[in-house]
Amino acid sequence: MSRRDNSTAIIGGDVIVAGAQAGVGDVVFDGPLIGAVRKDGSTTEGSDRHFDAQGLIVSAGFIDAQINGAHGIDVTAEPERIGELGAEITRYGVTAFLPTVITCSPRRRAVALATELAVTGGAVAVGLHLEGPMLAPTRRGAHPEQWLELPSSAVIDGWTRDAGVVMVTIAPELPGAIDAISQLVGDGVVVSIGHTDATAECVLHAKRLGATAVTHLFNAMAPFGHRAPGPIGVALADDSLIAGLICDGIHVDPLVVRVAWQALGPARLMLVTDATAVLGLAPGRRRLGEIDIDVSSAGVRTSDGTLAGSDLALDQAVRNLVAFTGCTAAEAVATVTTTPSRLLGLDDRGSLEAGKRADVTVLDPGLRVVATFVGGALEYLADEEASRWKS
Repeated sequence: MSRRDNSTAIIGGDVIVAGAQAGVGDVVFDGPLIGAVRKDGSTTEGSDRHFDAQGLIVSAGFIDAQINGAHGIDVTAEPERIGELGAEITRYGVTAFLPTVITCSPRRRAVALATELAVTGGAVAVGLHLEGPMLAPTRRGAHPEQWLELPSSAVIDGWTRDAGVVMVTIAPELPGAIDAISQLVGDGVVVSIGHTDATAECVLHAKRLGATAVTHLFNAMAPFGHRAPGPIGVALADDSLIAGLICDGIHVDPLVVRVAWQALGPARLMLVTDATAVLGLAPGRRRLGEIDIDVSSAGVRTSDGTLAGSDLALDQAVRNLVAFTGCTAAEAVATVTTTPSRLLGLDDRGSLEAGKRADVTVLDPGLRVVATFVGGALEYLADEEASRWKS
């Protein structure tokens, strides 16, 4: 459900501020922005409407930096439906996302690059994540091999922050990758290392050129070895790279998630879904882009068993992280709020502070989504909690 409001207060919830549950307070909206965060409050003074968050957790809105689709929508095949995708994923607490285009034909990629991302409801598509085509053939996963390309200025022509490209995944060991990384960074794009056979030395060189992230840590990259640490070793040992992680218990074993958590913590671990169009659909055999896939309890897989994205929801990833590692709710929430906002340069969101966007996710004590506000508008409300909304 969606109701657009001029003045709203979320009252009496346990508010997450600065990475910790700060106790009972109110979040007051001033139109599309947060007007104030008040401690020990439960007041509706000056608000046209209010949401009773007593017994609930109030967080900044979730950000998914890698999502390929959901609810039958495939970003790569149907970029014109990105707005529909944004409307669907608010039920998972998502208020901002990077629609992710995988390796595809230059024509199809050009259509995605030319697509207008502005939406009038639901989660906001803040820019594209281009995951491919500059990937290592040996680590391509489910990406179509025929559309892989070596990095070049021709491939990345027009890939700038101003043109709506926020993140690019690249294998830094490929010929031409070093120049491409420098060009992308210079154009304001976040460069993430992924689908790669790179050595540790190569990853460190890419980092010196401005790469700041690793795409779905452990998956589609050279394995860790005690004499050949590769990208995994660099990500775990470095003090600044942010690592995306698909926390579904399938892509990465829960024990390994715990290892990553111990090394990275909430400031450098970023939960992503890598969700495909099958998120929200029933299990079974389906067509995903140019390939047939099977969706089951074993994940989303091609006919040869290769993982092809996920059917993971971001709120489930948050719950899984708590279950796998024993971290606090506030720490888990940081991996989908403050950490991605910092990596992506989204200074106007990611935390509950006066003057930032009124993007808010309200959770029950089990970290299930009760309500999602985007730019001050109520975009999702769980049916069983409808009585909490007073308008």
